[in-house]
Amino acid sequence: MPRRTDIRKIIVIGSGPIVIGQACEFDYSGTQACTVLRREGYEVCLVNPNPATIMTDPGFADRTYIEPLTPASVLQVLGRERPDALLPTLGGQTGLNVSVALAESGDLDRLGIRMLGASLEAIHKAEDRSGFQRAMVDAGLDVPRSGIARSV
Repeated sequence: MPRRTDIRKIIVIGSGPIVIGQACEFDYSGTQACTVLRREGYEVCLVNPNPATIMTDPGFADRTYIEPLTPASVLQVLGRERPDALLPTLGGQTGLNVSVALAESGDLDRLGIRMLGASLEAIHKAEDRSGFQRAMVDAGLDVPRSGIARSV
């Protein structure tokens, strides 16, 4: 994929605190993404509330914000940095939730920030388990039989 010349600065949402079964894979992929984006000449700013992750080491981003992963705190960083794009897909569920909230509130459009890696529509489709299953079946893919448990 050729380098996009319409993007200069990218905010990467990190994975936050490591929880058993979540986050270390996002920390690893996030460090790789930051490394590649910087190598390609993009300015990279990272928002990650966990100072103990590898991702927050000084060499991975041009600037790192150790801030809570909430729409309000990320919006403050976006307002200060004025990036061209936001990369939410490396922050796990929390990163996606924050990015969806910022998109749905109109803040990303107001600031002229594009989401990279996944559109709002794609995130919604992936979050809707039944809708996701229908999309896979419509695409001709096999999916496991499943149902929704409404009680135990």
